[in-house]
Amino acid sequence: MEKWFFINWQAIFIPSISIFELIIRGSLVYLALFSVLRLLPSRQLGTLGITDLLVVVLFAEAAQNAMASNYTSITEGAILVGTVIFWSYLLNWLGYKLPQFQRFLNPPPLLLVKNGRMIERHLQRELITDDELMSKLRQQGVEFLADVKFAYIEADGRISIIMSDAKTSIVPEKKVALKSDLH
Repeated sequence: MEKWFFINWQAIFIPSISIFELIIRGSLVYLALFSVLRLLPSRQLGTLGITDLLVVVLFAEAAQNAMASNYTSITEGAILVGTVIFWSYLLNWLGYKLPQFQRFLNPPPLLLVKNGRMIERHLQRELITDDELMSKLRQQGVEFLADVKFAYIEADGRISIIMSDAKTSIVPEKKVALKSDLH
């Protein structure tokens, strides 16, 4: 009965490992995960797919052990959270102040369609199938690929579209239909 009301205040607030070790561990893991995620293609076109969710969960599990070993105090958790927030803010601040660094943080838009024609090597680079691209174009109200002047995949995985002028579009009978329209 006595254990029900006993609180070990020392275990709650006093870190069991060095504060500097926590900061170094948190920094190294954050920067390593950031680098890995930055190098992955924008595969899911702005959506969170099952593989993305799995990667996040597994990263979180692996990172927890690497960052904190076996921490038990609230102070250790707060230091790790503070370290992650610090790096996130610092990288965003550097991206704001240094345009060259911003290009590293957020890749420039990648051209996927130019004047009604898909750029296959860019689709392959981002692991996007023709059908996936067509689906995204249809979702944005594009009926014919020939109506698209430019389509880009943005840094966040969304597709942005610049339509051709209506006056310069090809006559409806000669427009290139989306693949799914041909079936």
